[in-house]
Amino acid sequence: MVVVTTAVDGERGGCLVGFHSQCGIEPERYAVWLSKANHTYRLALRSAYLGIHFLTDDDHDLARLFGTVSGDDTDKFADVECAEGPDGVPLLAGCAHRFVLRRRTLLDDGSDHVCFTGDILASGPPAAFTPLRLSAVRDLDAGHGADERPSPPTERAEE
Repeated sequence: MVVVTTAVDGERGGCLVGFHSQCGIEPERYAVWLSKANHTYRLALRSAYLGIHFLTDDDHDLARLFGTVSGDDTDKFADVECAEGPDGVPLLAGCAHRFVLRRRTLLDDGSDHVCFTGDILASGPPAAFTPLRLSAVRDLDAGHGADERPSPPTERAEE
């Protein structure tokens, strides 16, 4: 699990993300999929940078904060120590396993998530850690319900 953070025009956002992957070796690229229902998604559409924070198995509280609370009505960063990255992107001080992604493209295939890809910029020091897995956060209820996400299209593309 990762926390994705971003900022635009002084407004910050962050959310818990389970869909993410390396998507290029040369050049080194990464992809994250953000839910269209999230405040962070709406900010990411207008921002040039994303902070990608890899959670460890000790970061369940951060997963709860960024996964169950909506940024639409709560400042998730109020009690979280952050440094400021490019264009004000909040970098979570408690997450050493992180990097900054400079946005390149996005893909909206009509589903409830949109893929953002980008170049990996500054990163934290490489070190071994035990990642927080999806199975460890199944007890959390999302900040936005499934009914708040757009439905995927029902028609299939011509093959």
